[in-house]
Amino acid sequence: MSRYAACCLALANLIALASIPDAFAHCFVGPRFFPATLAIDDPCVADEMSLPTVTWSKTPDTPPATEWDLSGELSKRITEDFGVSIGETWTQIRQPDGSVTTGFQDLETTFQYQLLKDSPHELALLAGVIVDWGNTGATNSGLGTSYSLVTPTLYVGKGLGELPDTMSWARPFALTGQVGYQIPTSSFDFTQSAFIPQQLVYGASLQYSMPYLKSEVIDLELPDFINHLIPILEANFTTPVANNFGNPYTTTGFLNPGVIWVGSYFQVGLEAVIPINRDSGSGVGVLGQLHLYLDDMFPTTVGQPLFGGTPSTPRKLTF
Repeated sequence: MSRYAACCLALANLIALASIPDAFAHCFVGPRFFPATLAIDDPCVADEMSLPTVTWSKTPDTPPATEWDLSGELSKRITEDFGVSIGETWTQIRQPDGSVTTGFQDLETTFQYQLLKDSPHELALLAGVIVDWGNTGATNSGLGTSYSLVTPTLYVGKGLGELPDTMSWARPFALTGQVGYQIPTSSFDFTQSAFIPQQLVYGASLQYSMPYLKSEVIDLELPDFINHLIPILEANFTTPVANNFGNPYTTTGFLNPGVIWVGSYFQVGLEAVIPINRDSGSGVGVLGQLHLYLDDMFPTTVGQPLFGGTPSTPRKLTF
């Protein structure tokens, strides 16, 4: 069995074994639950951990190399509305000739503030700043950089629960998105003899919540496993917009169709990774993630904000 198939099988087994009837979740806006999406971020601050996130893909080189990314991220609320996360990614790139490059990418931290949670309109807004710290990764292998990247970012989530009764079938739909402007701390990379562009980094997700369908629209008496599912389509893109002298302003990105299974204290997601063009990658990859809800697992201890938090009963999803 290939490593690709083994990864998919392991994630499928984990989903199948998790059959808890009730789920608690951290990103509620009114009756709407926004799951932690895999390719972009969800629009809420929370105490949570993604470990592991595994990606298999092929690079855009000719002939392409095979790339494995293994990452983890820990998010912690400092106050009810302000949170910080820290993430790291280990990468292995195997060339067609058998040579292998391995190492850590630059350390990433994110600072986020919850601007709005409008329950009646199922609307959430979040502002953040992502920092990829230079000289913290494997610069000798080309996996890290000598400069940092600072990306002010706005996140949004909107449920469609306000649709009229004639469109009740569409109420479980929700949209999330983010847009950021990535600014390098240096304008020129002397090791590569190339300008470092400023880039627009943006993405969105379209999701259909089976838990919402059952609890807020109609109970179709589907199997319990189906009622835990959120089918999803994610997309993320990067477009150079400034300081890109001598290089084409080509947009790169990926489409990620997949599904998220929501459990009591965790979720499991599995998505395909489809490059939008040859500059983005070769063929179809796979992305899988185990995501833990620390604020639901430990609501009175590590799941509380460091300042101003009070113990509360976790919000329950109905299946």
